Amino acid sequence: QVTLVESGGGLVEAGRSLRLSCTASGDIDTIIFMGWYRNTPEKSREFVATYTTGSSILFGDSVKERFAIAGGSAGPTVYLQMNNLKPDDTGDYYCSAKTHNYHYWGQGTQVTVSS
Repeated sequence: QVTLVESGGGLVEAGRSLRLSCTASGDIDTIIFMGWYRNTPEKSREFVATYTTGSSILFGDSVKERFAIAGGSAGPTVYLQMNNLKPDDTGDYYCSAKTHNYHYWGQGTQVTVSS
């Protein structure tokens, strides 16, 4: 069992930056890689960024060149640095952890970007 806790969400103006954190606990040795997803008013469970096998990194098309992911590729802590935020980035952001048998999710942290 892996538990994920996100933090760092909040209200920011468009063009500003925000950094989200996610800390894993429990059976962290089973984590293969971690990543971030979001729910927005337009899209459900939209892919944002993730480590992949070999510590490569993938980004969603809507956040490329604005967002960065840092921290351990397999935890226990991973960060999402969000720069030049846009109102369309408003949503609930979820940390994820992939193991061989399961895909764990955090409770989410809310990000609101005002125009």
